[in-house]
Amino acid sequence: MNDAAAPADSLFPTERTVRDEAPQYVLPLVVRIERDAPPARTDALETAARAVLLLLADERALGDGEWAEAVRNWEDARIRKVVRRARGAEWRRAEALPGITVTGKSAEVRVFPPIPLDGWPKDLAKLQVSGTQLDDPEPPTPADPAHPVLWLNPDLGMSAGKTMAQTGHAAQLAWWALPEPDRTAWQTSGFPLTVRTAPPSTWPTLTTSGLPVVRDAGFTEIAPGSCTVVADHPALRE
Repeated sequence: MNDAAAPADSLFPTERTVRDEAPQYVLPLVVRIERDAPPARTDALETAARAVLLLLADERALGDGEWAEAVRNWEDARIRKVVRRARGAEWRRAEALPGITVTGKSAEVRVFPPIPLDGWPKDLAKLQVSGTQLDDPEPPTPADPAHPVLWLNPDLGMSAGKTMAQTGHAAQLAWWALPEPDRTAWQTSGFPLTVRTAPPSTWPTLTTSGLPVVRDAGFTEIAPGSCTVVADHPALRE
């Protein structure tokens, strides 16, 4: 659930490029999943996407900020995200590390500044990648077209953790594609967004609409080049 890709001329290449020769970094995300109170799946997906946006916009990730060099190194290589799960003392140890905790309606996700692919802090390295099977207790409400919508491929069955990484990729592509005034407006409003599964009848149109599309590198769960998410931001629809 750690690698995704878009067209070959993007920062998410599906084929080997010069980015693969650079030192490889990964953006860690940890979702809190307590045994007696797991988060709703859609809320976890949305919270993970907002977490990525909050890190990208954080002053510590910009300019001379303390996370800026790590972010630049990460963006110079293949863009990787890994989602792990924690509960109890594991979550408390994760919260003690530098990062940002984002809270949704039922979900808590902590995002950390990028780290070398082989340089995980021990308290994060111990956490499990598997076991992120989450469900929605009730069907999600229809998407509000006034806000950004991250549309999931209706034909792919991905674990919640894998999907969280993919929605994070989609939010990041939208962020990069936006003009500065629209970025500022999105950030000022708190990065509202929804994640929904696209109707099968509209998915082909979405993937050819010119909106940012995430294509997975195929290292886990799904075939290389699979279109996973379309980032439908109102400012990008034209």
